[in-house]
Amino acid sequence: MQMLEWSKTYVSNVAGEIAIVLALAMWVTSSYRIRRKMFEVFFYTHQLYILYVVFYVLHVGAAYFCMILPGIFLFIMDRYLRFLQSQRRARLESARLLPCGSIELTFSKSPGLYYNPTSIIFLNVPSISKLQWHPFTITSNCNMEQDKLISVEGPYGPTSSHFLRHELLVLVSGGSGITPFISIIREIIVESTKPDCQVPRVLLVCAFKNSADLAILDLLLPVNAEASNTPQMQLQIEAYITREGELPTEDSLKLLRTIWFRPNQLDSPINASLGNSNWLWLGAIIVSSFVMFLLILGIVTRYYIHPIDHQNNGETYHYSYYVLWDMFLLCACIFIASNAAVFLFRKKENAVEGKQIQNLEVPTPTTSPGSWFQNASTELESQPHQSLVQATKVHFGARPDLKRILFDCKASDVGVLACGPRKMRHEVAKICSSGLSDNLHFESISFNW
Repeated sequence: MQMLEWSKTYVSNVAGEIAIVLALAMWVTSSYRIRRKMFEVFFYTHQLYILYVVFYVLHVGAAYFCMILPGIFLFIMDRYLRFLQSQRRARLESARLLPCGSIELTFSKSPGLYYNPTSIIFLNVPSISKLQWHPFTITSNCNMEQDKLISVEGPYGPTSSHFLRHELLVLVSGGSGITPFISIIREIIVESTKPDCQVPRVLLVCAFKNSADLAILDLLLPVNAEASNTPQMQLQIEAYITREGELPTEDSLKLLRTIWFRPNQLDSPINASLGNSNWLWLGAIIVSSFVMFLLILGIVTRYYIHPIDHQNNGETYHYSYYVLWDMFLLCACIFIASNAAVFLFRKKENAVEGKQIQNLEVPTPTTSPGSWFQNASTELESQPHQSLVQATKVHFGARPDLKRILFDCKASDVGVLACGPRKMRHEVAKICSSGLSDNLHFESISFNW
């Protein structure tokens, strides 16, 4: 009988039972097999977290809710601001279709949107699913391309470019694991153009299954790379093709294609939810919404709840209603303050975009994968791409000897970053931690979610 009791004067047992059932459902679907093989089940089940929090708070009561209030308060605010950001349609400018099947999407962004290399962004395609947001690696650099973003909620990433402190930077990638390194190399290219700036030498060791995957190296430079983007850094690329033992024939080569899109008046550049001064706006929202919450809660308690509790008939206010009032007023104050701040920010935002792009599909001869096998022949009309191809050495039918490559690095401080299959990352980590060389400093970048 106690399991089915929803007490009017104390916490609810039923609410706790509902909360634990919801928590178990989310926990079970978080297992590796379900998350990887049945992503839809994992994703939609985890939307139950909203109901879980509601029933959990109903179970623990208003007093305990006040103890965890700061965490819930900041989470709701962050989630709602991200929701407001995601309601604006991003302006897609172009797409580069690589022969290996990968696609680089270029979106228009506000020049004030700043992010560090290796950041990610969440992308939603409403025609596929209005609820699903999938993470994609950002290959662009906000310093090199102030009005371009690649791959729209976010971005999220590290707070600093710590890799710039090394004397030599070794980037080890397998397959699509090269994508976070693209933004790192672009950042170093920008830093190398600054006067009196010391940047690390870079050794990129990348392994691909097929020669068509070499087209990913074209993403090391933006689609509109000019002479000013010519790498001034010391860059060496060692590319390994594991499943092909010889050069492909010219007839089998496919050109990389670039598609430009006409701007849509309903679309807008991607920017931070609260603009360039987002920390100032965020502080104002936090303070104003919390003060508003305390004031309204005090008014409701004094003039509505308190009189009911002190009526002559001895009736007390329902215990669960206290919690419902707390949650309702908390969410309402956050929504009011956030909407007001976002409205004021967007009112000041310059929404006039005069840039017009024709919808053309143009094969780009400077990015043909065949150019990687011809030692920067005359087919390469772009000086930046010439420099890139000249710095590249392609090995067919072989895998990189990581132990030899890392131990041959001649520098006092070598930063080693690995991204790709788990087995490859573990191998690199084992070599760096073997103690045979004290100049290797390892860091892993994983795509596991």
